[in-house]
Order: sequence, then structure tokens, then C-alpha cells
Amino acid sequence: MRVGFIGLGNVGGKLSGSLLRNGHDVMVRDLDETLVSEAVAKGAKVANSPREMMVACEAVITCLPHPTISAEVVEGADGLLEALGPGKIWMEMSTTDEAEVKRLGGKVLATGAAAVDCPVSGGCHRADTGNISIFAGCNRATFERILPLLTTMGRRVLHTGDLGSASVLKVLTNYLATANLITCAEALTVAKAAGMDLNTAYEAMKISSGTSFVHETESQVILNGSRDISFTMDLVLKDIGLFQEVADRAAVPLEMNPLMIQIFKDGIERYGPRELSPNIIRRLEDATGLDIRAPGFPAEMVDDEPEEPGYEVVPNRG
Repeated sequence: MRVGFIGLGNVGGKLSGSLLRNGHDVMVRDLDETLVSEAVAKGAKVANSPREMMVACEAVITCLPHPTISAEVVEGADGLLEALGPGKIWMEMSTTDEAEVKRLGGKVLATGAAAVDCPVSGGCHRADTGNISIFAGCNRATFERILPLLTTMGRRVLHTGDLGSASVLKVLTNYLATANLITCAEALTVAKAAGMDLNTAYEAMKISSGTSFVHETESQVILNGSRDISFTMDLVLKDIGLFQEVADRAAVPLEMNPLMIQIFKDGIERYGPRELSPNIIRRLEDATGLDIRAPGFPAEMVDDEPEEPGYEVVPNRG
């Protein structure tokens, strides 16, 4: 099928690149003409509007930084809705709000088209190699139609249930990653303050019960000093804010997440919304006067896992 891809940023550019690299017929759109030109050089075609793209494609993927932008692309003037109908699919790969994706999805479904929320998780370095994980919320028939696309863009693909379920799980996992980032920053700072060698501290955390995906990736770029994980503080705040909205709708009285929101609001006030998210550790460096860096760590993460065809992950139900 011909696939449209709207949003060629840090994640979208890599996901669309996996489709192009594996021979899919891809049409792209982004406000950044440089990103569009890069995709065209890899074999993509260009659409002048979301509507034009939806006319030309069977499925259109949106991968955008904020739910309001997705809404404009779907229901705005010359948007996807104007060309949706039976046989067409809208795939929302942005990190978005469950309620909002259900609202937009309802409009899509009313045209006879299919709607999917299918956010990704695992870092930009894995998006670049087609080894990222993908959640997909939709009916089973739609999931099976798009599975070849999902297993091209990602390694591990989980059908999470109905539309909206993937978005809930995505912000849940981003909440956990943020909690891990904050605790890794605190642990590394305490290690330095206590006179520990940071290379040794990193390994102790890695081989122990204290390890995590975040430690094994983001702690490395923290210690390098680049703090470059291709993710910014404003995006963290958006994601944990969305998680808070899910909790509030479910009447769950959270304690950790409100504190994390406060921490990242403070980080944004100090360093700006586009500051790299691992630099939340600067709050502790500034407070202590310590430099939390060590030799031998990479400036950015590179996925050394070879690209292989993806597969569906099936939950264990006993």
C-alpha cells in the first residue's frame, strides 16, 4: 500500500526512513523543507496538504509534537478528514491524549475509515534502525491490515486493545522513564558527592537491581556531558502531564507524578523548554557545584542491534 507520513522530526524522520529503506511507497509532508528534501532523496514523494496525501494513500501516519497539531492536520482546512472514507486508515504515532485520540478517531470512524493510535517507545536510536517497540490500539482486523507496516518500523509490536489504549500505555511508560531519569540523576550526583568513581558507579547500577533501560542509555549521555537523547524538557512535561490527566480521569491520587511535574517545570524555568531532558541533572549540579561527567561514555546512543523483521508480542494470559 502507499503510505503517507506527516511529521519528519526526531522520531518521524527515522520511522519514515525505515519504510523507505525497506521498499515501501511513501509520501511525506513536513513544514521543514530540509527534512522533506532529505526524505525525497531517499525516494519519498511529496504531498502539498494532508487532504492531498489522504487521497493518494491508503494509510496516513501522523507523528507530531503536540495533540493540537494532530487535530489541525486531521480536522483543519484541507485536512485528512476531507478525504477519509472506507478503505482508508489514519495511524496516529504521536504521543497524545487518550481522550483526544478517541475524539478524532470517532470522526475518522464516522467516515467509514479506520483509526489507530500506535505510539512508539524505546528511543530515537532504535527508531533509526527499525528496532523500536510499537503499541497499537484498534480493532483486530485493522491491526492485521497494518501489521506489515508496524513490523517494518518496529521490532516488537503489541496490540493493546481498542482505540486509545495504546496512548494510555505510552504515557504510562513515559511516566516510568521520567521517574527513572530523575532517580538516575540523583543517584549519580550522590555517588559523586560521596566520593565514588562515576565509571564504577555506572557499572554498579547497571549490573544490579537498580538498573533500567533509562540508566543504560540516558545515564551514558549524562556522564558524557552531551546530555543528547534527542528529547527535550517540554516534551517530558507534556507526556507526564498527559499521564496525570489519565490518572485524574480515573480518580487515582498520584504522589510521584505531581512532584515530577514540579521538577520539570522548574527545569524549564531555569534552562528553557527546549533544553535536553537529561539536563534535568543540572538542577543538582547547580545546587552542589559538582560536575557529573566521566570519561569513556558516548555523546549519543547508537543502536547496535541488527535490523530484523518485527513481530507481534502476545501477552501471557496464563
